Amino acid sequence: MTLGRHREDWERLAEVDAMWAVLTAPGRKGGRWDPEEFFATGEREVEHVLATAERLGKLARREEALDFGCGVGRLTRALGQRFGHALGLDVSEGMVERARALNADVPAAEFRVNDARDLGSVADDSVDLVYSSIVLQHLPSAADIERYVGEFLRVARPDGLVVFGIPRHIPFPWSLQPRRRVYALLRRLGVPEEWMLRQTPLTPMRMTVLPEERVRALLGRHGATVLHAEPIDEGPVRSLRYYVSPA
Repeated sequence: MTLGRHREDWERLAEVDAMWAVLTAPGRKGGRWDPEEFFATGEREVEHVLATAERLGKLARREEALDFGCGVGRLTRALGQRFGHALGLDVSEGMVERARALNADVPAAEFRVNDARDLGSVADDSVDLVYSSIVLQHLPSAADIERYVGEFLRVARPDGLVVFGIPRHIPFPWSLQPRRRVYALLRRLGVPEEWMLRQTPLTPMRMTVLPEERVRALLGRHGATVLHAEPIDEGPVRSLRYYVSPA
């Protein structure tokens, strides 16, 4: 799967059901997310992450935050209310447009399209908190995940914090990802993607796994330290959220 195909998938998801694509909670598909309730989930998540960071002795300075894979700003909004500036980056222009409209009342929240294979628009050692939630798992490959994690460490300040979640295991038969595979097959046969997204449980979203030992080895190669790892399991997917000191 190419980055271009990945971007096209998320443009389609943004067009059809952006909030559900960001947070695929049961019963919310088909435009059933209430915006206030949707953004409240981001408030709770960011509060938890910042409380954990405080227990770890991190983020005494809260000037710059980066939300990688921001979608419509579920987390960028909360970060923008707690940091001097919060930058949300997303591969989808449609997501970014919706994020700007939905969060116009939070001046500290900025949204940009990032459809490159790196974070070249962000300077080295410039961000206090780099955060990415339920995003890396949807990238095309484990190599893509590793490359972006390396970028997180590059842009984070030495005394900052990098926090991200990645699935470590998906048991059989969920690991086969049948809904994604059937979606891809029907797309090749010419079935309209909008119809599949609106009328069926099929999805183009992929789930890419990176075992814990591989994540820790990657961080070690970059000279980073795992301060804490907590389970964020949902359904059959077993994931960890890593709190990482860049230096």
